[in-house]
Amino acid sequence: MTSAVKHMARRKPGGSPATAPEQHRRNSKLREKFPPRPAQPWWPETAQSQEETLQRLTSPPFTPEGGSARAARRRGTAKILDWLASFPGDTWQQRWEASGAEAGLGASWVEPPLAWLREHGKNASCDAGDLSSGLLMLACGDVIRPGLAWMLTHPNHHLAPVMAVTRDPTGFARLRELAEAGPESARKDARLAATRIATLLACKGGVISDIAVGDCVELADTQRQVQARGGQKKVDFYLRLRALGTFPGDAPATIRVFGMAQGQLTVEELVDRYRLQCKPVRDLLVDYLRERQPALDYASMQAIASTLAGLFWARVEALSPGISTLRLPPDVARAWKEDLQTVKRTVTGPDGDKTVVVSPRLNAKGELLRVRAFYLDIAQWATEEPGRWAQWAVPSPVSDTEVSWAKERRRRKARMDQRTRERLPVLPVLTRTAAERKTATAGQLQAAVATPPGEIIEGTGGTLRRAVAPKANGRHVWAEDTATGRRRNLSYEEEEAFWAFAAIEVLRLTGIRCEELLELTHHSITEYRLPTTGELVPLLQIAPSKTDTERLLLVSPELADVLSAIISRLRGPGGTVPLTVSYDVRERVWNPPMPLLFQRSIGSETRAHTPNAIRNLLINALAATGLTDAAGDPLHYTPHDFRRIFVTDAIMNGLPPHIAQVICGHKNIDTTIGYKAVYPAETIEAHRAFIARRRATRPSEEYRTPTDQEWDAFLTHFEKRKVSIGTCGRAFSTPCIHEHACVRCSLLRPDPAQRARIEEIGRVRDAV
Repeated sequence: MTSAVKHMARRKPGGSPATAPEQHRRNSKLREKFPPRPAQPWWPETAQSQEETLQRLTSPPFTPEGGSARAARRRGTAKILDWLASFPGDTWQQRWEASGAEAGLGASWVEPPLAWLREHGKNASCDAGDLSSGLLMLACGDVIRPGLAWMLTHPNHHLAPVMAVTRDPTGFARLRELAEAGPESARKDARLAATRIATLLACKGGVISDIAVGDCVELADTQRQVQARGGQKKVDFYLRLRALGTFPGDAPATIRVFGMAQGQLTVEELVDRYRLQCKPVRDLLVDYLRERQPALDYASMQAIASTLAGLFWARVEALSPGISTLRLPPDVARAWKEDLQTVKRTVTGPDGDKTVVVSPRLNAKGELLRVRAFYLDIAQWATEEPGRWAQWAVPSPVSDTEVSWAKERRRRKARMDQRTRERLPVLPVLTRTAAERKTATAGQLQAAVATPPGEIIEGTGGTLRRAVAPKANGRHVWAEDTATGRRRNLSYEEEEAFWAFAAIEVLRLTGIRCEELLELTHHSITEYRLPTTGELVPLLQIAPSKTDTERLLLVSPELADVLSAIISRLRGPGGTVPLTVSYDVRERVWNPPMPLLFQRSIGSETRAHTPNAIRNLLINALAATGLTDAAGDPLHYTPHDFRRIFVTDAIMNGLPPHIAQVICGHKNIDTTIGYKAVYPAETIEAHRAFIARRRATRPSEEYRTPTDQEWDAFLTHFEKRKVSIGTCGRAFSTPCIHEHACVRCSLLRPDPAQRARIEEIGRVRDAV
C-alpha cells in the first residue's frame, strides 16, 4: 500500500502461518480454545455494485477535508475499481484474489493495475500514490480484506487514522484514552499498536470489539513468519486490547503464552518424541509413566521419559534393530552402557569444519539408576498384576554395583566443598562491588537525565556525552563514549546493576533457592507479633517449591533494606506493585498474575525475571569484580552457591544444624550438613569426635526437627538480647558471661540514641 517495504519477508507472503513447520502446534489446546475468526466468503460491502461502492467511498466519512487528498482518493478508488472489475468474480473480494496483487512485493503490486490502465487509456491524472490511496479506501471501507502477510509487508501510516474515522471512531477513541493515561515514553508504541489493530480490522472486518483472541494470535504468528524486526512491539497491541476489556475474562494475560512456550506434553507425546520402532515397548513405556504420573511432577516425568525412551530404548534399537524384548543380549547391554558413559556433540570451528567432541556424561549413574528402577518396578508390579506386567518382568541389565553412589557422593561433596571454600572468602568483594556498581550507575543515569543532549555528562571526567537520539521514545537514556563513539544505554546499565545487587543480596541473606527467589511476591513480606511484648518481627514467607513445604524466614535489617528498595522501584503511580505472569520452566505452565518482586518492564509490559536472567546478572556482576579461581579463570557463582555459602557460614558461626535445616527447608538434616563445606582434616576429625561425645551424653531427641515451642524460644531469643543501652550480640542459647555488666561487655552493640547516657555512665565510673 506504499512505495516502500519496511520489513524483509522471510517466506512467500501467501504462506499460511498456521501450518508453518516451526510452530510445532505449540499450546494446541489453548489455540483450540481461542480460534481466530474464519474468513467469510460474503459480506454486504463486498457484494455492492461498482457505482454503489464508488459512491460510498467518495462520500463522508471517507472524504477528507483537504482538497488534494480528496481528489487523490477519488481518482485512486475509481481506477482500482475499474481494474478489479476486469477480473472474474461475484464480489470485490473474489476479484481481488483473482488479480494476484498479493503476490507483488513492495511497490511492484501497483505495476499490473498501472499497466492495465495504460492499456485501456485510463492512466491520465493517476499515479502509484493514487492507487495506494484508493486501495486504502477499499480496505477501510471493508470492500476487500487482504491477507495478513501481505498487509504486514505493505504498511501504510495512514491506515490507523483513516480506520479510526471510517470504521470504528469509538473504539479508537478508547485506545487514545488508554495511551494518554500511560507514560509519555509509550506513545510511539501506542501508535504502532493502533496500526496493528487497524490491520486486523482491514483483514478480518468488524470493529475493535469484534477482535478475537485468536485473531491476535494469527497476527503474531504471521509477524514471526514474514518480519525480522519488532521485538516487544509485536505483542504490545494484544496488551492494549486486553486492557480495553475486549477479550473474555479467561484470556491469557500475554500473547506470549501462545507462541513462546510449548506447555506440558502428554505421556504419549513425551515418549513419541523419540520415534520408537517397537510398538509394544512404546506402549509399555507409556503405561509405566502413566502409572507413576500421580506421584511425580512434570519435570520428573519429563526426565524419566527422556531416559527410558531416549537414552535407553532408542539407543538399544539403534544397536540392535528389530529388538522387541526387554531381555537384552549381553553384548547389546554392554554396548549400550558403554555408549551411555559419554556425550557426543558436533562443534563447528572458525574454518567451518565440523568436529565431533566426546566428553564423559556426568550423570551416567543417575541414568542407569532410572533404568534399573524401571526393571525393578515392572518386577514388583508383576506380582501384583501378573496379567498386565508379568510378560515384561525380566532381569535388569543394570546391576546393583553399577549404580553404587558412595564414591560419586564423596567426589561431589569434595567438589562442592571446594567451590564453597573458593567463594566464601571473596563474597564480601562481590557484594561490595555490586553495591558500588549500583550506586555508580544510578548516579550516572541521574546526571545524564539532567544533561541536555549533546553535552558532556557531569561527573564522568569528560568520557561520556548525552547522545542525541531524535527517534528515541524517551524510555531509555543514551550516552556516547567520547573516545570511541560507542553508544551506551545508561537506563539498561542502571537496571541491570540494581537487579544484580538485589539478587545477590537476597540470595546471600536468605539462602533460598533460585526458584523460590523468582516466586517472591509483595505478599511474601509478612510480620510476627511477639506474644510477650507485642513487638513486630518482619518475616519472609517462602512459597512451597522443591519440598512442597512452606516456611518463614526472619528478615534482617540488611534484607529489609533490599526488599524496601525493590518494592519502591516497582510501585506504580497508584502505589501498588504490578501484577505479572511468570512461566514455570520446570512445570511448563504459566502462573496467574502476581505482584512478583523480581520483575522488569519491557516496553509497556512487565515480565518476570527468568532463571537465565538471574544467571546473566551474576555473570556480569562477577565480571566487574575481576575475581578468578585457582586456575586463573574468571570466577563464576551460581544461585545455589549462595545457598551453600549461607549454610556453611551460619553453622560455622554457631547456628544449630537443626535450626539451619528448618531455615533452608530441608527434609533431612543430613542434607543440611552436606551443604556445609568441610575444612582442614584435623578440624573435621575434632568435630566428629565432639559430635560423638555429645551424642553419647545427651538425649537423642535433640537431633530432630524443632518443635513449635523450641522455634518460639529461638524467636524469643532476639527479644531477650535487647538491653536499655543497645543490643547484646551473644549467640542463641548462651548465657551472659559478664553478669549483665553490659557497658564493659565486648558483645554490646550500643544504640546511637543512648550515646549521652553511655557517656554519663562513663563519667560517673571515672569519678568513682
